Order: sequence, then structure tokens, then C-alpha cells
Amino acid sequence: MKAWESKIRKVVPYVPGEQPNQKNMIKLNTNENPYPPSLLVEQAKVDMDAASLRLYPDPAASELVKAIADRYELEENQVFVGVGSDDVLAMAFLTFFNSDKPILFPDITYSFYDVWAELFRIPYQVQPLDENFRIQASDYAKENGGVIFPNPNAPTGVLVDLDFIEGILKKNTDVIVIIDEAYIDFGGVSALPLIKKYENLLIVQTFSKSRSLAGLRIGYAMGNAALIQAMQDVKYSFNSYTMNLFTIRLGVAAIQDQAYFEKTREKVIATRERTKVRLKELGFSFQDSMTNFIFATHKNYLAKDIFEYLKTKQIYVRYFSSNLRIQNYLRISIGTDQEMDTLIAVLKEYLR
Repeated sequence: MKAWESKIRKVVPYVPGEQPNQKNMIKLNTNENPYPPSLLVEQAKVDMDAASLRLYPDPAASELVKAIADRYELEENQVFVGVGSDDVLAMAFLTFFNSDKPILFPDITYSFYDVWAELFRIPYQVQPLDENFRIQASDYAKENGGVIFPNPNAPTGVLVDLDFIEGILKKNTDVIVIIDEAYIDFGGVSALPLIKKYENLLIVQTFSKSRSLAGLRIGYAMGNAALIQAMQDVKYSFNSYTMNLFTIRLGVAAIQDQAYFEKTREKVIATRERTKVRLKELGFSFQDSMTNFIFATHKNYLAKDIFEYLKTKQIYVRYFSSNLRIQNYLRISIGTDQEMDTLIAVLKEYLR
């Protein structure tokens, strides 16, 4: 090893879902919304003045912050926006997880958490989910440097209720607790009302799933003003202009069209419930998903073999090979009714 090589920071990176680009493929591997964005987004795109792009965007993304605050009946100083929830979560890790004590998160969860911890040199301990992939509250009652978990969890799709979250908050009043709600719109109730009672609670959400804007990269955090200001200070020390003007304008349009949001959300939920029934008929088993995906296993067939077969039919689902506990599971995003019908037909063909 050369002397300079020893100074390079080396981490095992997060591996995103495969992004194939094939004609007539069915892409069910990255939890994208199968429906297009609101027509208000399309109109906002048309109305954009290209000449305005010569100027730097508002570093505070004030238009978007106000639209989000109005939607959730918050003050503007209670909202932080970033380039997707990944950017927001990374800023939260940098801002709040600075103790010598380890942060805590589940052993089966969003696989970016340990990547950020390694990158930012934050000590951490993973807490094992039980045999039903459920978080055990007692695991988060010990001394720690912070707590983070998704609700519903990913990739399992399992939801916990507000009483469960409040129980964890009561045991962790001296650290920041982050609830990652990327999928909350597809089932369950947001923990947002708890920020009035717990100043150490941060809620993170995204436009990528339920608002059909994964390609724009919009994420946001909600919490008390002191937490949001701390994140802003870190952001401005890192990169002031993280969100472009195009994204800000289209994001405002998306969150203002509540009727369209409800319509597409309900369509995804209805297709999910229908797909659960059909997968069970084929012998798959899974926990009751409250997300826009189903995390399923089959007792008679290997997940890897099913995954590879589906690819030959240009159907892409997510297979996690690196975690022994979930090596025989597939995460299947919810597409349109037609896409899910095709998936079921192909699975029937393989399983017969």
C-alpha cells in the first residue's frame, strides 16, 4: 500500500436497486409509484421560465418549505428540505449523532443506516428483530447515542403504532429519535403529532413514493425549531444550494394537489391488498405490509431462483443476498393492476 492510500476513507457503499432500462419491462424492485405525478406538476413544468435558471435557487427553498408547513399545519421553522430523504437523513446523522455512545437501529432495516454510520464514524449497534420481523421496544431502552428506525420498516413492511413509538421516546429523552416515514402514507398513522410533546423527535418523509416524484429527489424533516435550525446550520456548512429551482417549483405543485395524492395512494393500497390474496394462493407467506411493497417468501422455492426466473421474463423485484436472515425473501413493489396480474401469471407458470 502506498503511503497516501492509507489516508483514504474506505467504506462499504450502499447498493441501490437495479435500474434496468428495457422495453416492456415490469419494474417492481425500487418501490417507485406506478402512477405519474399530479397534472399540477406537469403544468408547473410548462410554466417554468427557463431564463430564471441562470440564477442560484433560494438556498432555504422557502416556497417548498411553506407548502409543506401549510400541508401539515406547522410553522415554517419546523420544516427542513433536502435532495431526497437520503440527503435529509445524512444531514440528520451528521447533526445529531455525535456521542461516543452507539446509535441504535434494527438489524433488518434500510441498509443506508450502517453506511452513514461507517462513513461519519458514528458508533452503532444493530438490534435484532424478532422471528416475526418486529422491533422489540426493550432493545431501545438502554443507554445510547440516538435511535432511528423506519415506520413502516423496510424491507419488511411491518408497522408499529403511535403508542409503541411514544414508549421508545419516553425511554430516550436525552437523545434524538428519528422516525423514517418513507412509506407511512400507505398505511398507519404518522408520528408527526408527537413532535408537540417530544422536542427530541424528528420525522422524515419523502416525495419519492406516495407523490410519484422519485426522479426529482425531494425529502423533508419535521420537528421542533431548534432541531431544524441545527440541521440548517450543518447544511449551510456543507452545501448551501442543494435543491434546484425546478425541483422547488414542481414540489410545491405536487404537495398542493391533495386530491390526486389521495386518489393514487388509495389505488396503490387497493392493488397491494389484492396482490396479498393472490400471493397467498400461490403459497407465499409474508407479514402484513403497510407499504407499497410486499416482503414475501415461499417455503418450497428459493427466492434467488424465483428472482432469476422473473428477470428472464423482464420482471424485476428486489433480492437481498447479503443478509442471512432474509436471503429467502423477495421485496415486490406494487405496480399497476395490469403489472401485478402479469407478475402473478408468471409466478403461476414457474410454481406449477
